Amino acid sequence: MATKTEQAFMILKERIMNGTYGPGHRLVIDQLVREHGISSVPWRESLRRLQAEGWVEIVPNVGALVATFDTDAWQQGLQIVARLGGYATALSAPHLTEADLTAAHTLDRQMKEALAAFDPARFGRLNREFHRLLACRCPDRRLVDMVDNEWARLEIVRKSAFWYAPGRAQAAIAEHEGILHLIEAGASAEAVEAAAKQHEINTIEAVTTYEATLPDQQF
Repeated sequence: MATKTEQAFMILKERIMNGTYGPGHRLVIDQLVREHGISSVPWRESLRRLQAEGWVEIVPNVGALVATFDTDAWQQGLQIVARLGGYATALSAPHLTEADLTAAHTLDRQMKEALAAFDPARFGRLNREFHRLLACRCPDRRLVDMVDNEWARLEIVRKSAFWYAPGRAQAAIAEHEGILHLIEAGASAEAVEAAAKQHEINTIEAVTTYEATLPDQQF
């Protein structure tokens, strides 16, 4: 049976992930105590853990706020990944083995499991592993290194774009399957590159569209 701290953590995490508590939302411990009948100590411990994971910011004289998203830096990085990663995937596609493609499908299934478990860290790792796998046979190793470096930089500026824009995670998994279908069908390099690039652009557009619906936060 989950402890009170684990229960409090999962309540907060799930509500942040599904958008109930949007960026800048103030998490008031007294209110959480009244709503859920869990004492203040588990909430405080949960907030510290969420702060360590980058989902919550503790602001002096304000309290705990759902973390905001560095959209500009993240968007610039993902645009680079879209262009370079799409090209690397297209060059890699003809050389991917049956074992590579089977592993890619397995990663997609595991991403669905991570999504169901509200585990953004695992989802993000699996997503990056999926894209690294599709580009792993690219003969231009310098290009692959450039993409890997940009992915690493993205990890610093993002929380999880897939949860920041509700519904994007499910769409991303479906798009993965579409890219795999093109590769398995022997589609042209241009078609594979376009699909892989558009996949990343769709994430940018989803985040941008969602952020436009959020009210300006006044602290």
